Amino acid sequence: MLKLLVFLPVVGAALLAVAPARAQLQWRLALLAALLALLLVGGLLLRFDPAGAAVQMYESQAWNVRLGSYFALGVDGISLAMLTLSAVLTLVAVIVSRGIPGGGKLYYCLLLLLESAMFGVFTARDWSLFYVFWEATLIPLFFMIDRLGGDNRQRAALNFFLYTLGGSVFMLVALLFLYDAAPGHSFAMHDMAQGGRSLPLPLQLLIFAGLFIGFAVKMPVVPLHGWLPLAHVEAPSPVSILLSGVLLKMGAYGLLRAAETLPAAFQAMQSWLLLLALGSLLYGALLAWRQQDLKGMVAYSSISHMGVVLLGIAALNPAGFNGAVLQMVAHGLAAALLFLIVGLLYRRTHRRDLADYGGLYGLAPRFAFFIAFGLLAAIGLPGSAGFVAELHVLYGAYGRWGFAVVALGIAMLVAAAYGLRVIGRFCQPAPAGATLADLTRSETVAASLLALAIVFLGVWPTPLLTLVGGSTARLAALFAGS
Repeated sequence: MLKLLVFLPVVGAALLAVAPARAQLQWRLALLAALLALLLVGGLLLRFDPAGAAVQMYESQAWNVRLGSYFALGVDGISLAMLTLSAVLTLVAVIVSRGIPGGGKLYYCLLLLLESAMFGVFTARDWSLFYVFWEATLIPLFFMIDRLGGDNRQRAALNFFLYTLGGSVFMLVALLFLYDAAPGHSFAMHDMAQGGRSLPLPLQLLIFAGLFIGFAVKMPVVPLHGWLPLAHVEAPSPVSILLSGVLLKMGAYGLLRAAETLPAAFQAMQSWLLLLALGSLLYGALLAWRQQDLKGMVAYSSISHMGVVLLGIAALNPAGFNGAVLQMVAHGLAAALLFLIVGLLYRRTHRRDLADYGGLYGLAPRFAFFIAFGLLAAIGLPGSAGFVAELHVLYGAYGRWGFAVVALGIAMLVAAAYGLRVIGRFCQPAPAGATLADLTRSETVAASLLALAIVFLGVWPTPLLTLVGGSTARLAALFAGS
């Protein structure tokens, strides 16, 4: 089933490539492929046993036996949560791609190939396979930003490509060190974890540095965040949905996998991870507060929210790990909703300045409602998924360092300040004679799907906590004595 899931979007892209060049047909084929992928992920959720083995539905096929590399796939609770997020957001991205300028055959093919690469990252149980899928996400994203982005799209695409490729070089070197230490020279994750834990601390710290740079660029963590604001501002709305909703989570997911492999290094660097997390939290929130560009504001707020994820990981306890995974899902949904609505606004008005949207509530109430809902969800309003996530991170961080909750509280207050400022702007009287087309039926369906998911996980987070609880408990057990 996992091979079918990984390659189903590739089959969809191949069918699109040979289909007649009719926009409506291409959109329907892409929608069908994304919907089938979501249904297949639903089947995986039904088959998964949270109380069962650590890695389930495992399948492996020799890729290069001499090198110790295998096409090995498997899922645990964390990876299954990320698969579900990827499938949902890809479906939303396809829905709102209907009628996008330049959205032709190539665009839909790249979108489905990106989904396949994301599925590969979250199911890979071999580090060499993980690295191949990790790098494979760069190609479709580069061309989608470069071909369909804004006026500064070429610079944004090049920045994104060079930053992430540069970070991947450090990751590759670190993986080669781990490969040398693994029993039998294997890239299998369990073999490299066994070898990594047996290494002396100085070598673990060196390998940790390489892996952390690669993953921190993707999250991103300050000061390795330079590519993110420009890429988000220039990318088309559906690409921003996947970029913020899923691609950023790949970095945090990689860190969780690295924690299984190098627990002693994570314990030694725990204080530094805390400082980087607090820096990202406050820096991202303050810069988001200063933004007049709506898309820039959401981009910088993503840096702050990924700081919450890093803070949960740095706590190295069950509450922190649960909070980090919950925040990955919660932020993926809230940021996707905000980028979706802001992108649709820009498509209609070709403006993103907050000053241009006075009276939006009177002109386009559905637009105003969903932006206000997304901002409140990003703040962590009770009843939203972000509230449950931040509560777990607060509890985990307080159990490790009591003072850390102060910085998290300040960042939340700043987020509330810029969120309420935007909502207040929308509620002002509309300019005389101004008109704006509200959300269409398909756009409303896509936004409602994200909003309902946010409320569902905020009111009843038990299914997600049960899904990831076994995996996070096993991970936290490695640090039980720290």
